[in-house]
Amino acid sequence: MFDRPDLGDQAILVSLDFGGADYQESVAECAELVRGSKVEILGMVQGKRQRPDAALFAGKGKVEEIASTVRATGANVVIFNHALSPGQERNLERALQCRVIDRNSLILDIFAQRARSHEGKLQVELAQLSHLSTRLVRGWTHLERQKGGVGLRGPGETQLETDRRLLGIRVKALKDRLAQVQKQRNTQRKSRNRAGVASVSIVGYTNAGKSTLFNALTKANIYAADQLFATLDTTSRKLFLHHQASVVVSDTVGFIRDLPHTLVAAFRATLEETVQANLLLHVVDCANDTRDAQIDEVNKVLAEIEADGIPQLIVWNKSDLRELPPEIERDEDGVIVSVRVSALKGEGLELLREAIAERVQPFANNHKEPYEHVAE
Repeated sequence: MFDRPDLGDQAILVSLDFGGADYQESVAECAELVRGSKVEILGMVQGKRQRPDAALFAGKGKVEEIASTVRATGANVVIFNHALSPGQERNLERALQCRVIDRNSLILDIFAQRARSHEGKLQVELAQLSHLSTRLVRGWTHLERQKGGVGLRGPGETQLETDRRLLGIRVKALKDRLAQVQKQRNTQRKSRNRAGVASVSIVGYTNAGKSTLFNALTKANIYAADQLFATLDTTSRKLFLHHQASVVVSDTVGFIRDLPHTLVAAFRATLEETVQANLLLHVVDCANDTRDAQIDEVNKVLAEIEADGIPQLIVWNKSDLRELPPEIERDEDGVIVSVRVSALKGEGLELLREAIAERVQPFANNHKEPYEHVAE
């Protein structure tokens, strides 16, 4: 029987083209995810298919090619740039005789490495357990039922039931603790609303420069790096716009194409800051050729968490890479719809502050108390 191997750090990346328009961008993004998880890429196997194979996802011939590449390179893990079913994952590991993980598991692993706060760690663990729960049913050889007739139930099934029960207990405990965190956030939010403080959330595709912008605006010192999912934990700071106005700005986790639903569900408490915001700063890497597709992916996740109705202000970041000057853009009604900045160089930040102050003014006018009454 094949025992599931430990996760390795030398990988073969497998990415199949099913006819999507953004295939090459998806491959490059997956490679960046793999490197971000501190795994070395020893080789890559690509190919075209009309649809996934039900048993092996890649088909028998392609799996033989992957196995040959694994043997030639000495890789100890195969990473698929796709979501695999539990059965496909199990069948591939038996065929390849090495660990196989899919794109969702890869992202979950990165989140587990990067979470720093207590809340972030709880959310990641909940997402991992939710993902693991789909892998328990006849998932691995040590959990499978032993063969036999009526009355010959093997100890493997008892182990499976035990795993399910323990997992369920842990999931419930995590949900209870996260519910308490959400309750605390709601209390803080109500306090801000009573004081008339507008709430602004920074959203955007991962690596668009959200944390760099947050640091530049608020003089914070949160970690920012040129990598996917550099920061996961939501951080909030007060931003003074002028002598009478201030807002609370929150930096949130970055979005990515096909973000696993278990992560969206687990991070709902954090993303609640986005749902309850008065204005979203949608940060876009204007130097990225796939920026339009990235905007669509962010809006897709915003719709999933029911935040698509919140007013947005597009922040075209990294304008220095395209040698474009800072600029405010208005629509035909005179409303500011976008601001061009370079967060890294600090260019256009004053224009952005002006734009934020103008866009949150309707919210401020709905409160009886002025901004200066807000406690530090």
